[in-house]
Amino acid sequence: MISVHRAEARFLGGDRAAGILSRHAFSFGSFYDPDNLRFGAILACNEERLAPGAGFDEHPHSHTEIVTWVVEGELTHRDSTGHATVVRAGDLQHLGAAAGVRHVERNDGDGPLTFVQMWLAPLEPGGEPSYTIVPGIADATPYALPAAGATLHVRRLAAGERTAVPDAARAYVHVVAGRVGIGDETLGPGDAARITGEQGLEMVAADAAEVLIWELPA
Repeated sequence: MISVHRAEARFLGGDRAAGILSRHAFSFGSFYDPDNLRFGAILACNEERLAPGAGFDEHPHSHTEIVTWVVEGELTHRDSTGHATVVRAGDLQHLGAAAGVRHVERNDGDGPLTFVQMWLAPLEPGGEPSYTIVPGIADATPYALPAAGATLHVRRLAAGERTAVPDAARAYVHVVAGRVGIGDETLGPGDAARITGEQGLEMVAADAAEVLIWELPA
């Protein structure tokens, strides 16, 4: 089964007066949809746009694997375990909140910042927080997330190029840029496909595209 969720159906959040524009694919914060709480291990898939100087002040997380893909600009990260980094376009950041961590995410640059932040539920609660940054992750290098039993695939496709959707109990496809076809559906920027029980699926790019694909357990 392929269930397509369009960009325009996302819940609009954030704080425009503070320079934060957020678009949520799942129930989030004050927006509650009992039929849209999660897909497999995925609890959130947020598109975030931060103006220069804007950001999320220090706040806590626990029992959540937080994976951030920077699309444009530079993301400044600080957390209670002592990490202070700048995450740039094409970089991947993973914060394992474990039993508890506090962090700050800001746009301290001169230009706009766009990123996709995805939250996944861990297989086991507790543990010690962890932090990983992968600079310039390559298309052919999946990022394994054992804590959630999931794997992230980054696909950058030229027009007409094809790529396989992983055969998995579940797959979650998020289009960052461009347009792609999956089965009989065409997806554009911000669109997502939630795929269950499909085998041998291919994705074809209608034009140059960037896509994030989560391979998820049953």
